[in-house]
Amino acid sequence: MKWIQRAAGAVVGSAVGDALGAPFEFGPEGAFSARFPAPGAGGEMCGGGGWDPGEATDDTQMAVLVAESLLERCGLDLRDIFARFQRWAVSEPKDIGLQTEDVLTSGAPWDLAAAIHFQVNQRAAGNGSLMRASTSAVHFAAAGQEATMEAARRITALTHGDRAAWEGTAIFHELIRLTFEDIDPFAALPDVLALVHPDHRGRYATVLAPDWHPERATEFNGAVWPCLGSAVWALRTTTGFEHAIRAAIDLGGDTDTVAAVTGGLAGARYGLDAIPARWIQPLHVPLPGFDGRVLYPTDLLHLAHRLLGEGRR
Repeated sequence: MKWIQRAAGAVVGSAVGDALGAPFEFGPEGAFSARFPAPGAGGEMCGGGGWDPGEATDDTQMAVLVAESLLERCGLDLRDIFARFQRWAVSEPKDIGLQTEDVLTSGAPWDLAAAIHFQVNQRAAGNGSLMRASTSAVHFAAAGQEATMEAARRITALTHGDRAAWEGTAIFHELIRLTFEDIDPFAALPDVLALVHPDHRGRYATVLAPDWHPERATEFNGAVWPCLGSAVWALRTTTGFEHAIRAAIDLGGDTDTVAAVTGGLAGARYGLDAIPARWIQPLHVPLPGFDGRVLYPTDLLHLAHRLLGEGRR
């Protein structure tokens, strides 16, 4: 499969998972299949919980902000990404993670805000950086293993001072790169885990093991490692994009983010054409704080093309 099919699949797939999962956030297990028992029947982009049908949440909004910074600044400009995040955060988005909001509105400098927050709270391992990583993973895939994992850590550190969050996002980046290279990312996991910081390698080895199940999670899937583990589980135990997303949302809990992460991985694996058109068509991504802009599927496809092209340069 061509890289562009995988890149478009990762970006659009993550947004689709986000929008599908949002109405079921913090709901019970199995709620998605209870409402839509027949795969392929339609109507799943239902909206609810304050979200319009097909509306993407903060997960995709922040991913777009990262993408546009990478493209407009011709590479990684951390100060610029942080400034875009701040502009968005103070514009009353419908949803924003509590930790992310605290960091972005603290008034602390861009290169210290997350570290100060972590020093004070000693808790910063949420999945709020993993959720936005599809676009940066596409951009840095061509740069190689070391570069893509380091970029993931640096972008994460803008809002998350706990290295556990850095490592989870770095693993996600590398899984996307491996998939682009037509390498089975799950078979390569032992080698990927060897690159994870020793302080956090064990917890990721546990949730990424072939026999792990989300029922064995010791933390809510709003934490970064069970979130990533749940997404990998959803891909391992299903065949096809649609079934992976259904499995992810049916876990309950932080459904928009688990489905967004699953959608990024599944989109890269199966390609854009595997994503049901009925899920893509209503998709839209408002950008609070940016002059009322709304991105639609064609805009996301254009972003994916540009991210891949610029990354290859």
